[in-house]
Amino acid sequence: MSGLSAEPTPELLGRWEREQARLRARVVEEDTEGWQKDPGFAGLERVGGVDLSYVKGEESRACASLVVLSFPALQVLYEDCRMVAVGAPYLAGFLAFREVPFLVEALQRLQQEQPNLKPQVLLVDGNGLLHPRGFGVACHLGVLTDLPCIGVAKNLLHVDGLAKDELHKEQIRSLQREGDSFPLTGTSGRVLGMADMRSREYIRKQLCSPLGVLSARPERWVCGQLPLQRGSAHVMIFSNGIRETDRVTRKKEEELDD
Repeated sequence: MSGLSAEPTPELLGRWEREQARLRARVVEEDTEGWQKDPGFAGLERVGGVDLSYVKGEESRACASLVVLSFPALQVLYEDCRMVAVGAPYLAGFLAFREVPFLVEALQRLQQEQPNLKPQVLLVDGNGLLHPRGFGVACHLGVLTDLPCIGVAKNLLHVDGLAKDELHKEQIRSLQREGDSFPLTGTSGRVLGMADMRSREYIRKQLCSPLGVLSARPERWVCGQLPLQRGSAHVMIFSNGIRETDRVTRKKEEELDD
């Protein structure tokens, strides 16, 4: 998802930390959307996915993609894929400053070209609340765009006491069927995400950036290929949105290699 680059200067790092703290105050963790409160998600018609995929062997060349799918049919309504030059350095915990500007631009193009296809919820390749400062790339993008965002991440970040210890490994082993899940609960008692199993071979951890749509109630989850159960902030969407975005990105990269 990200290439390596020179370390940011102390001045830049301090500016990023202050900006994260300022934007973090704008995250909304309560349900606000009518469709999210409906048992059948009545009113949810469009789901988006975004991704920034780096060209193999290059640190500063990437493909920024946005895909919008219909719901519940999951048909592709809109695709935007652009090669971009990434200039900001990479540092764990500050990925948004490297990638979010290009994702915002993609959403701005959609708004200009086909505003009627604006997604009602956006799936982001990265973390949301499960982050050292509670403000991952999904939260960052959600605040800047005023869109509900769900972070879809592959790796467990060791924050708030979460760790790949024996308890966590046992919980992973308990995932036997597609759709099985368990909450990622920190020592603070706060649920920061969900671990979900889409198949016996493929396990991913997911959480959300709850900007004005997703609940902090962990018993209400979005599961499967998009919401199949009640929606929630600690959401598990193994998202066809992210998968479709990845497909578009890889296709673009293959065209460049030809």
